[in-house]
Amino acid sequence: MYVGVTNDLEIRLTQHIEGNSKESFTHKYKCYYLVYYERYQYVNDAIDREKEIKGWSRAKKNALVETENSEWKFLNDEIKEDT
Repeated sequence: MYVGVTNDLEIRLTQHIEGNSKESFTHKYKCYYLVYYERYQYVNDAIDREKEIKGWSRAKKNALVETENSEWKFLNDEIKEDT
C-alpha cells in the first residue's frame, strides 16, 4: 500500500498512472488506484500523518481504509470530479 503526501491529488494520480519513472515504487507495484485520502490545511500536519501511517502494519492500514471505504472502491474518478 502506497502512502504519500501531495498538494495536488489529481496531478499525483495522473503521474502514478503514467509511470514517469520506471524505478518508482508506484510503477514497480502498480499502485494506480486511490482507495483512501485525508485532507490537511497545513503540510506539516500531513507529513506527520504520513509518517504515522507508514509505520503501521498492513492490517492497520486496511482497517483505516475500511472506516471510510468498506468496499474498497477506486476513488480516482471522484477526485477528478471534485476539481
